[in-house]
Amino acid sequence: MLITSNLIRGHIETIILAHLVSGDSYGYEMNRSVQEKSGGKYELKEATLYSAFRRLENGQQIRSYWGDETTGARRRYYAITETGRKTYAQNLSDWEKAKVLIDQLIHAPASGEPQ
Repeated sequence: MLITSNLIRGHIETIILAHLVSGDSYGYEMNRSVQEKSGGKYELKEATLYSAFRRLENGQQIRSYWGDETTGARRRYYAITETGRKTYAQNLSDWEKAKVLIDQLIHAPASGEPQ
């Protein structure tokens, strides 16, 4: 079962920031990581990924730089900034609160429980 992109769309930037918290990365590597972590159930479209990179860079949450081309193809790497770390922490907190609220809203109450 593949995950519909509508369920994840609002969280793409947080997913990117989460990946960058552990170290600098480039687009293909990030997309491969998302596929692996999701067990192949989700894949970032290239256009979605690079649009999110632009938004995050414009918001000064990440910065980009060109990697050393002596190690292979020249890649554009992305690094999280201090602003990005703060955004990630806030988004993670918001997500935890939203999960609880959504669970309350979509799970049917057990019989005998007030609605």
